Amino acid sequence: MTAPAGDLRLVGRLLDASNGTFLAEDSAGTRWIYKPVAGETPLWDFPEETLGRREVAAYALSEALGLGVVPPTVWCEGPLGEGSAQLFIDAGPTDAIDLVPPEDVTHEWLPILSAVTDDDRPVILAHRDDARLRSVALFDVLANNADRKASHLLAAGNRILGVDHGLTLHAEPKLRTILWGWAGDPLTDGELSLVGLVADLADPLAPGLTDGEWQALGSRARAVLASGVFPLPGGGRPAIPWPPL
Repeated sequence: MTAPAGDLRLVGRLLDASNGTFLAEDSAGTRWIYKPVAGETPLWDFPEETLGRREVAAYALSEALGLGVVPPTVWCEGPLGEGSAQLFIDAGPTDAIDLVPPEDVTHEWLPILSAVTDDDRPVILAHRDDARLRSVALFDVLANNADRKASHLLAAGNRILGVDHGLTLHAEPKLRTILWGWAGDPLTDGELSLVGLVADLADPLAPGLTDGEWQALGSRARAVLASGVFPLPGGGRPAIPWPPL
């Protein structure tokens, strides 16, 4: 399934989304998350009318790397005009990221930060040391994902899939994620090979973004290759999106 079959019809709307986001169905009965350009809320730090294009480009990057961490996402003409359409995944957020009592943080968990709940209980925001999450973390580094929340990671059977990639592939450093558990860790040979693929990209993977944004993707990949490790949080900007979960 790579594109909607026939025309999309609206089935419902996701009311908690910050942009116009709709559940749509194609003529074969397959459901898609449809985000029309007309429903995008302008942001001060991202070019207008590009969020859907970034969704499509993020999927193209995931596929170019063979990671398969983003559901099929295409550009289409929908009932509210042009926009992105992502295959609907009937799944909930992964349980591999959680607020964990300090006494329950074992070697299986990678702590990110400590906090206190409204009723004064100490907790640790942590994610599991999971190879599936690590693949997403590498993808986010390359895609420069500014909004990797726990709710944007879905448990789809044995897979973990990322959604909501409208805030990716900016030319300026924007990485904000809850997957900092591997920060500073050496990349494996396989991971370095994937980063090398991106460093060698000669052409854009999808239309709609600027040449500068695609050049920045290559520059990020070359910087990661040179360091050989997962990056550390950068200064001067929040390292974790809000809310993190």
